[in-house]
Amino acid sequence: MSSYFGHDNGSNKSSAGGIGFCGLLTIAFVVLKLCHVIDWSWWWVLSPIWISLALVLLICAIMVIWMCRH
Repeated sequence: MSSYFGHDNGSNKSSAGGIGFCGLLTIAFVVLKLCHVIDWSWWWVLSPIWISLALVLLICAIMVIWMCRH
């Protein structure tokens, strides 16, 4: 209950990850698109999400291939 009031004695070991750079960039692009500041396709507005996902999948594929060879 002490962490509820803003002071923690160190007993709570959980940490919050936050939204991250790609999340903030996506939100910024969506806001700019909805305010008609940019005239991009929705594919490009949401590109921080799918590019990040593609990079993670690529890294995982490389790791799987590397692990199978050794």
